[in-house]
Amino acid sequence: MTDAVLVVNSGSTSLKFGAYGTSNAEDPPLLCRGGIDSMAGDPHFIAKEPDGKPIDAHEWGSGHALSHKEALGYIVQWLEQHEANIKVVAAGHRVVLGGTRFEGPAKITPEVLDYLDGLSAMEPSHQPFNVRGARAIAEAFPGLPQVAVFDTSFHRTMPEVAQIYALPKAVRDTGVRHWGYHGISYDYISRQVPKVAPGARRVIAAHLGGGASVCAMLDGRSVETSMAFAGLTGLPMATRSGDVPADVIFYLLRSAGYTPEALEKLLYGQSGLLGLSGDSADMRVLQDSAAADDRLAVDYFVYSLVKFIGAYAAVLGGLDALVFTAGIGENSAKVRAAVLERLATFGLILDPAANAANGPRITTADSAVAAFVIPTNEELMIAQHTLALTRSA
Repeated sequence: MTDAVLVVNSGSTSLKFGAYGTSNAEDPPLLCRGGIDSMAGDPHFIAKEPDGKPIDAHEWGSGHALSHKEALGYIVQWLEQHEANIKVVAAGHRVVLGGTRFEGPAKITPEVLDYLDGLSAMEPSHQPFNVRGARAIAEAFPGLPQVAVFDTSFHRTMPEVAQIYALPKAVRDTGVRHWGYHGISYDYISRQVPKVAPGARRVIAAHLGGGASVCAMLDGRSVETSMAFAGLTGLPMATRSGDVPADVIFYLLRSAGYTPEALEKLLYGQSGLLGLSGDSADMRVLQDSAAADDRLAVDYFVYSLVKFIGAYAAVLGGLDALVFTAGIGENSAKVRAAVLERLATFGLILDPAANAANGPRITTADSAVAAFVIPTNEELMIAQHTLALTRSA
């Protein structure tokens, strides 16, 4: 019998999972992964081997809805019935916001879930559904150990001046602060950098995907990051605006007929690359397009990224290494080249052949600052933290 940790990323209408063996806590082997999509009306399940080869699939049919409890129950039962000799012994969850209480992964209890659910008003697009997934497993499989791994925890090492806003204390005490996100990804990257650049202390990592952010790290610890209070600010993203001045928000509310709900929909779902281009949120489409608005979207993304990198190099007092990760960061040679061309003054000299091959090192040997492509693995980090906490118990 093979014990397995179930890693869960629970969304509003979808669930993603990975199953990891427990034989090696430092590098738990991936057994399989998959998910259930369209849970609200046309759910379908798929599972794949570690190499991406499909193993199994199932459809419930149009008009059928699955609760998180039903979906996770199906996944656990499928794992134990269809994957030979697997027994799920723990579950690890990606949870966006850990609040001030959790500066690292935490064992899940009913009281912990109540606290995390109470943070949903600050991050409504992910937090309540992350919590719902953990509650669902607790109901379906009482007694199964569970661990929450937070996107915000990695950034709790930022200095106080980087975590506050210039607002009255009474406002800050409500939870308004610079939380920072993508911390699970940056946690993983911080552990990989010493393997490719052992002497690099001042590192900037760019997590560039549908959601995008930049993190400045000193000796592997976060000192600044671009995504701020919730998942909207910082870099422009696929459909999210990134930074927009607060006075623009007041203007749209007062003079342009927007309600708070319509404004939230605009900034989260109709802006970013989609808003600039008018036709696509997909960097793969935009970077190969000759349309003026598509080019503008790419140029603005690159400009914003260069601006943050330059500012963070100042925060760090210099730069030893730059890392690109996540979907765009790992796969878009065009975006990486455009960024490095604008950073040549920092001593980053692009190696075109290495960049076209997606690295790992994409700067020349004589480049004063090295740049790398490092694939992220948030799922693995959650599995490692879950094993560490459940074994310590």
